[in-house]
Amino acid sequence: MPSYIEKAEPVTLPVIALRGTVAFPLITVNFEAGDEEASAAAKAAGAGSSFLFLTSYTDEGESLDVEFPFYTFGTVVRIKQMLRTPEGSTRIIAEGLVRATVTRYRHTGAYVEADLICKHISLPDTGGVRGEAAVHEMLTTVENNLRHLPANTEDLMGALHHIKDPGALADFIAANILIRPIDKQAVLECLDPLKRAEILLEILEEEAVIMEEEALIRRRVNARMNRNQREYYLREQIKVIQEELGEGDDVAEFAERIKKAELPKDVEAKLNKENDRLAKTPFGSAESTVLVNYLDTCLSIPWGKKTKDRISFSAVQKVLDTDHFGLEKVKERIVEYIAAKQLNPDLNNQILCLVGPPGVGKTSIASSIARAMNRRYVRISLGGVRDEADIRGHRKTYIGAMPGRIISAITQAEVCNPLILLDEIDKLTRDSHGDPTSALLEVLDGEQNKSFRDHFVELPFDLSDCMFIATANSLDNVPRPLLDRMEIIELSIYTKREKLAIAKQYLIPKQFKRHGMNKKMLKIADEALEELIDYYTREAGVRNLERTIASLCRKAGKKLLAEKLKSVTIGKSDIKSYLGERKLLPELVDAEDEVGCVNGLAYTELGGSLLKVEVAVLDGTGKIETTGSLGDVMKESAQIAVSYVRSIASEYGIPADFYKTKDIHIHFPEGAVPKDGPSAGVTMVTALVSALTGRRVRHDIAMTGEVSLRGHVLAIGGLKEKTMAAYNAGAKTVLIPVDNERDLEEIDVLARETLKFIPCRRIADVLKHALLPAVPEMLSEKVEEAVAASKFIPAGNGQTKQIHF
Repeated sequence: MPSYIEKAEPVTLPVIALRGTVAFPLITVNFEAGDEEASAAAKAAGAGSSFLFLTSYTDEGESLDVEFPFYTFGTVVRIKQMLRTPEGSTRIIAEGLVRATVTRYRHTGAYVEADLICKHISLPDTGGVRGEAAVHEMLTTVENNLRHLPANTEDLMGALHHIKDPGALADFIAANILIRPIDKQAVLECLDPLKRAEILLEILEEEAVIMEEEALIRRRVNARMNRNQREYYLREQIKVIQEELGEGDDVAEFAERIKKAELPKDVEAKLNKENDRLAKTPFGSAESTVLVNYLDTCLSIPWGKKTKDRISFSAVQKVLDTDHFGLEKVKERIVEYIAAKQLNPDLNNQILCLVGPPGVGKTSIASSIARAMNRRYVRISLGGVRDEADIRGHRKTYIGAMPGRIISAITQAEVCNPLILLDEIDKLTRDSHGDPTSALLEVLDGEQNKSFRDHFVELPFDLSDCMFIATANSLDNVPRPLLDRMEIIELSIYTKREKLAIAKQYLIPKQFKRHGMNKKMLKIADEALEELIDYYTREAGVRNLERTIASLCRKAGKKLLAEKLKSVTIGKSDIKSYLGERKLLPELVDAEDEVGCVNGLAYTELGGSLLKVEVAVLDGTGKIETTGSLGDVMKESAQIAVSYVRSIASEYGIPADFYKTKDIHIHFPEGAVPKDGPSAGVTMVTALVSALTGRRVRHDIAMTGEVSLRGHVLAIGGLKEKTMAAYNAGAKTVLIPVDNERDLEEIDVLARETLKFIPCRRIADVLKHALLPAVPEMLSEKVEEAVAASKFIPAGNGQTKQIHF
C-alpha cells in the first residue's frame, strides 16, 4: 500500500461562491465576480496576498433560508489576473492551489471570509502500480466516453496522457469532462487520490451509460432530422423551381381556394379528396397535370354565386321597349314572367324558344332581356355542333378534356343564374359521336336540370336558376321531345312600316355614332328610307337595311370632307347617285286581266311574295307538266287541282274529255327559286278553269289557300306576310280561307285598312270573285261549238235549253 503525505495548514481568506462551477487544485479557473460581495472579496484578495477561497453554492442551501448557502469544501486559489468589464463586473483568472475545508464563515462588512484548514495529500512515486492502474483505467474510460461527444477531443486526450499522478489526473478529468456540478464537488471533497480515482471512475461509468443512451437517441433523432431535412430541402428546391417557372405550390394554393370558395359540402369533400391525391402525386406527372386542370376548372365554377333579379315588370318593360321596336309577343311573355316572379320569388325560370327568319332580332332581344332582368348574358352558338361531348364535356382523363358548353358558359358568366342563349338550336347535327339534341333534353327540363352532371366536372350542378332562351329559324329539324320542353314564340317578319320605324329609331342613330356623325351633318328623308326598303333590300329582318344605311353614311362622310360641306341631305332621288340603280324589281300585279294567269301569294324566309301561276292548254294527249322548281307537295297540289277541275268541268262548260285531248302546262315564274307547299292549290284551280274556259282573271285580285278534292278551301299559314306582299304588289282584293279570318287581327294595320279581304269556304266562292264573265265573242264561239257538238237539246215547245257556263 502506498504511504500518504498529508499536510494541514489553518488560514483565513476572503470567500467567493460560484454557481455551477467547481475549482480544482493545479487547474486554472476563469470566473466573473458579478455581485458586490464577490467584487469586494476579489479586491480584498488583490490588495493582500492574492489568495482567495473558491467554493460553490449548494442546491439545498439555495432553497433554504440560510445565512451561508455554500459548501464547506473548496479550493484555495491565487489570483493571476483581474479585469474590469464594461458591464461593471470583475473578470478573474486564478490558479488552483490546494483543497481546504471551512471551519467558520463570517461577514466582515463588505464581503464574506472563512477560517480554513488547507489539506493536501500526495502519493510518493505517483502511487506505484495501483496508481498506474488507476491512471490507465481513467484514460481508457475517458477515451470511451469521449467517443460520444461531438466536439474534437484530440487535444484533450493529448493533455491527459501527460499527467501521471492519479489524483491530479482525476482533478483534471473532473474539471474538464464531468458535466454535473454535484459530481465535480464529490471528486473535489475526496482527499485520497486513489479513492478519488475510484469515485471518478464510478461517475464516468454512470455517465457512459447515460451517454450511450443519449447517443442512441441522438442517432435516431439525427436520422429522423436528416430525413426531414432532406425532404424539406427537396421541397424547398421544388418550390424555388416552381416559382421560377411561375407555378407555385399548387396543393397549398388549391387548399386555400377550396377553403375560401364556400362550396357545397359534397363539392368541398370531393375537391379536398382530389387535392390530397395531388399532394401524393409526383410533380410533373401526367396524373398531376390532370388533377391540377380539374381542380382549377372546378374552382372556377361560380358555385352558389348569383345576381339579384330585377323583378319590377314596369322597369323591365321600359328597358325592352327602349332596345327593340315591335316583338310584342316576346316582350309580353317576359313581362308576364317577371310579374309572376314578383308574386312568387321561388318560381323556376322558363325556357323559351324564339322562332323566326334571320334578322328579326332573336339574338339581340335575348341580350336586352338579360339587361332588363339584371342578369349576366352569355351566348352559346350551337350551329354545326355534332358531338354530345360539346354539351356534356369529356372525361377528365382524356387528353385535352374540358367541360361542356353549358358549364363553360356558366364559368364565363361568373354566376350560376345567368341568361344563357342557345343560338341556332335547329342547326344541331348528329353523327357517330352521339346526338347533342338528346344531351340538351336534361339541360332544358326544369325538373331534371337541378342536378345536371357534366362528364368533366363529375359533380351535380343546379341549372334551375339559369334562364334559357333558344333561337331557331325553323322547327322542322328540332326533335319533338326537345320542342316539348320549350315554350315556342314565333317572330314574324318586319313590315315596311316597322322597318321604317326601326331604321329611324335604332339603325340610323347607331350608324351615326359609329361613323362619327350627327343629325346636323346628315339627314336621310323618310322617302329615301322607303326607297331603300323597297328596291335595295329584300329581307325578313333589317340586317341588309343596316348595311345599306352604313354605306350611305360612308359615302356622305366622304362627300362632306371632299366638298367641305357642313351638312348633307339624302332624298329619294339621291339614292341612285349613292347606291346605283335599283337592285330589286318591284313585284306588281299585271295591268290587264289575262286568261290562265292568277296572282298567288307565297311565304318565304324573306317574307311574303307575289307568286304568279300561269297555265297553258294545248292540243295533245292529256299530259300534265309542271315547271318552276316545284317540290313534291306542290306537284301533288297540281294533280289535286286537275282532278278537281275534272269533277266540275260540266258546271263551267269545260269539255269532259279535256284530260285526254289537251296537254296542260302549269308554270310558276322565277324558276331558279325552289317552291313548295300546299297553299297554291286554289291558285292553280283558278288558273286551270280560266285557261280551259277562256274567262279572264281579275288582275287586282290575289289569293291563297289549300284545296281539297271535294273543293273545300283549307287554312294556310303566314297570312301576315302574304297580305303585305299583296299590298306591296298593288292588289286590291285578297281571297283567303274562311278559317283564316281569325288571323286578320295580326296583319299590318296599313294592309288591313287598304285591302279588301273575302273569306272563301269553297272553290266556287273563289271562282265567283276571281273570274270575269265570258266576253260576247267568246260566248258565241262557245255556243257554236256547243251546237256543233249537239249540246243544245230541243225542248217540247220547239225551243232549246241553254247551258250556263
